[in-house]
Amino acid sequence: MVALKRLDRSLTGQGNIEFWKEIMMLPLYKHDNIVSLLGFCDDCGEKILVYEYVPNKSLDYYLASDNLRWNRRLKICIGAARGLAYLHSPVGTQERVLHRDIKSSNILLDQKWNAKISDFGLAKFVSANHKYTFYYSNAVGTLGYLDPLYAEAGLLTKESDVYSFGVVLFEVLCGRLCFENKDAGQPALIRLVRQSYENNTIEEIVYGSIKEEINPESLQVYVKIAYQCLKMKREERPLMSDVVRTLETARSYQVIVFLAKQFGF
Repeated sequence: MVALKRLDRSLTGQGNIEFWKEIMMLPLYKHDNIVSLLGFCDDCGEKILVYEYVPNKSLDYYLASDNLRWNRRLKICIGAARGLAYLHSPVGTQERVLHRDIKSSNILLDQKWNAKISDFGLAKFVSANHKYTFYYSNAVGTLGYLDPLYAEAGLLTKESDVYSFGVVLFEVLCGRLCFENKDAGQPALIRLVRQSYENNTIEEIVYGSIKEEINPESLQVYVKIAYQCLKMKREERPLMSDVVRTLETARSYQVIVFLAKQFGF
């Protein structure tokens, strides 16, 4: 079983850069939490990418699913954070990969609910010789997840990915996509998050199906690191390696609750 992505032949000249970028990059960056490229076709006008098959679709399908409990949500977030931390690490190459389109629909889930980052068509290689690696370009990505600094000034840094990941973390916690939905009476998620955080009412916007099962300490640790990812100043945002460690701490608090229920202590 494989997954195929076929370039629409009617879009002449479009998608070629993204097609070759994935071919060039994915073989160099192999990780358990990054989708694997198995092959490609570039023949007779056809451009097709062949990926490993990831059966459980993408994270956005499950944000409002009652079947996705808090412990599993934490596992998915930790996996995605590990994949992104790996891309940001310059070890071995002296270059970082900036994804530029981190969002819940680009986090795929395998049969064991392991997260795999996908869709590297917009990714950039940047030098890692300086503390704050940056790159000026026209802002690309998905509105709602886009780092405001990148959107307004075209300043791309690894912290831009961190901001986008913070949006995903709150989508997972609140059980909804980040976009405003006037028909459903839902404001833009991050505006709501900032207001709730400042008023110390985050518990009120947690997805109802998981609200009662979350250990308060797990929630506190999770929310603190997720909100730090959304800081307006890039220097105040955490490294992805710090995000991984903090999410693991949040999960360890949740495991304690699970064991207490299992063994009655």
